[in-house]
Amino acid sequence: MQPLALVVDDEPDICELLTLTLRRMDVRSHTAASLAEALRLLGENRYDFCLTDMRLPDGDGLRLVEHIQEQRDNDLPVAVITAHGNMDTAISALKLGAFDFVSKPVDLERLRSLVQLALRLNQKRNEMRARRADQLLQGEADNMCALRRQIAKVARSDAPIYISGESGSGKELAARSIHAQGARADKPFVPINCGAIPKELMESEFFGHRKGSFTGAHKDKPGLMQSAEGGTLFLDEVADLPLDMQVKLLRAIQEKRVRPIGANEEVPIDVRILSATHRDLAREVAEGRFRSDLYYRINVIEIAVPPLRERVGDIPLLADTIMRRIAANAGVAAPRLSGEALETLKHYPFPGNVRQLENTLERAFTLSDQRLVRAEDLLLDRETTHVMEAPEPQPNAQSAAAPPAAKGYPGQFDPGHHRSLDEFLQNIEREAIESALMETRWNRTAAAQKLGISFRSLRYRLKKLGLED
Repeated sequence: MQPLALVVDDEPDICELLTLTLRRMDVRSHTAASLAEALRLLGENRYDFCLTDMRLPDGDGLRLVEHIQEQRDNDLPVAVITAHGNMDTAISALKLGAFDFVSKPVDLERLRSLVQLALRLNQKRNEMRARRADQLLQGEADNMCALRRQIAKVARSDAPIYISGESGSGKELAARSIHAQGARADKPFVPINCGAIPKELMESEFFGHRKGSFTGAHKDKPGLMQSAEGGTLFLDEVADLPLDMQVKLLRAIQEKRVRPIGANEEVPIDVRILSATHRDLAREVAEGRFRSDLYYRINVIEIAVPPLRERVGDIPLLADTIMRRIAANAGVAAPRLSGEALETLKHYPFPGNVRQLENTLERAFTLSDQRLVRAEDLLLDRETTHVMEAPEPQPNAQSAAAPPAAKGYPGQFDPGHHRSLDEFLQNIEREAIESALMETRWNRTAAAQKLGISFRSLRYRLKKLGLED
């Protein structure tokens, strides 16, 4: 699949020159003449590279650079076009996270070198994602060794695979590992969270649409299935698909063709289908919420990702790997976990599995002195972590009575008081940041130092939590 670039400039001649240059490099491109249009296109498409002018009718390129850097898990390389000799602006862009810059008048040879380097960088980042998947699927537990052997085996085929497992156990990591070890590794891996797409937009997101096919369809848009051409399409939480969409997806998989909304002809597709859900899909079929014909189509091979509580011995290795990655992203040395902290982690049931372990360690990294993570930094009460080891209650005359409510404690996640684990963690993060700001009289630089994070990281968190002035 050809790389796709976003070119942002309000001068038609420059857009045409850049588009032509990219086309000769076998790179497709979309163009935007304003900041607002660029932001819209970024929300609708997955780009491999972005090139933006600094002066736009409704803002400047620095705002676009900042927006891209603030997107979670977004590593899109972005370069800026600056006025000749304006190094101050170029340096500001680089500090905000721009990949590189090019001055006007644009040197086409310089531009070609920049684009080639950016695309190579994107490829390396994709390889790093695959390595991260392998790291978090590591472990010496028998069930994990069996899982890795199974992944290596099924990766060699092109059969549809269904990945089962609890929420947060690493189903997408398993899917990425299958893709990375298969024949389609050099093609796109496109994950879709089927439960996150509004029902009315689902067909357009999956299959694309033609310009004018409905209100708001201002231009042709390829669907996610076309975006995965030649590669792998990962249908996460596939059980959340409504029945009418299940019919359309089944036909697309069987015929290997899709019809974008408003199109007269079907478009051929070549993708490998991986799917996953935390639900019992066989039960969903039995209860009529999932089509049996689609179930058998996507479940040619099933692999199961074990929950973290079934491989407790791997927690120290996982914790070390995760903590090193968190510290590397923050640009500091990885702190050491105390023996008591490791024991606390090993005895906690982790209903949210590896994802919850990551969130716990990221929170502990923020709250600790970044040299040593202690048990209290984890905000997990040791007395309650042995819940898995509690004996089964013996039947007696009082067995019908409701059990006493579990005693709460600071730092405990209580579903009755918090809508989700993310909300719970955000509240903790907000309290820590507000406390640091008050102690430093709202000196953000001093507060960032006190929290052991960069100023840029603090600014991002303030915006995410709605704490900015």
